[in-house]
Amino acid sequence: MNATKPRTAVLKFGGEVVADAAALAGVLADVAALVASGWHLVLCHGGGPQANALQERLGLVPHKVAGRRITDAATLQVMKCVLAGELSVDVAAAGAAAGLKTVGISGVSAGLVTARRRPPIVIASAGPDPIDFGLVGDIVEIRTELLTHLWAGGYTPVVNTLGIDPTRGEVYNINADTVASAIAAALKVDHLFLMTGVPG
Repeated sequence: MNATKPRTAVLKFGGEVVADAAALAGVLADVAALVASGWHLVLCHGGGPQANALQERLGLVPHKVAGRRITDAATLQVMKCVLAGELSVDVAAAGAAAGLKTVGISGVSAGLVTARRRPPIVIASAGPDPIDFGLVGDIVEIRTELLTHLWAGGYTPVVNTLGIDPTRGEVYNINADTVASAIAAALKVDHLFLMTGVPG
């Protein structure tokens, strides 16, 4: 490996980390130390707990099959508010407090995460009938130009996990681990870090 080439990584964390101010500050302090030593990172966040809480406040019942969220039109509105709104701002603000030049962007931004609507699929633990997950996307392509442009300017991208079908202008909800892994593969990063509270 070329010694002058920055080391690169994607770090994914969920909404439970964002909800814990001390935990988020600790994570971003580590990120800031890496960036100060020459690393380029992409931060990718989910927002499941916050989405559940907002749905409940709005009188909506979160519906999941085998742990996967069914995303109808009302749920997608919630995901937009939580992911591209509250959490994107909170992570970018905490990043700034840690000394990072964080920029909150969406997978929709510049067609970063292009996707198509997931067709109904059979889930082994949910019976024989195909499950329609609604406005959930399967990734088609990761367009890395925006991320590398931000890196070149010394910025740390904070990516939320909405995707877009650019031919239809439709926005989709996508699992954060899936988006982080796809971005890591597209950028050919040195490291992919996934923080999770899920056993196993």
